[in-house]
Amino acid sequence: MRVFLLWAAALGFSAVALGAFGAHGLRGRLDARDLDVFETGVRYQAWHALAVLGVALLLGQGSADARPAVARAGWAFVAGTLVFSGSLYVLVLTQQRWMGAVTPLGGLMLLAGWTLLAWAAWRTD
Repeated sequence: MRVFLLWAAALGFSAVALGAFGAHGLRGRLDARDLDVFETGVRYQAWHALAVLGVALLLGQGSADARPAVARAGWAFVAGTLVFSGSLYVLVLTQQRWMGAVTPLGGLMLLAGWTLLAWAAWRTD
């Protein structure tokens, strides 16, 4: 539970910081398309910080049968956020367009997290 609370806090904090950086530090330096891509990364990161927080809370009170799937969902959310949002940040900030090929892998990890969360709900008494 604690590790997911720490990840939720780190992802949430950095989403706010990166959002402010995008809004104030990158406006005027990036074209509208790149700024939109950066903001997509921030938005997905913020939403999945909340998902990781939900995982932490569920681990503290969920059924024993569901806990392994909930924990796997949490790790999928963390990894997926790092890969999805991180690849978008790198793509925009370095103009390494090949990073766009990495982004869908992060998206698949995020989808896996939601699937595992649904599986955990199914397993709950």
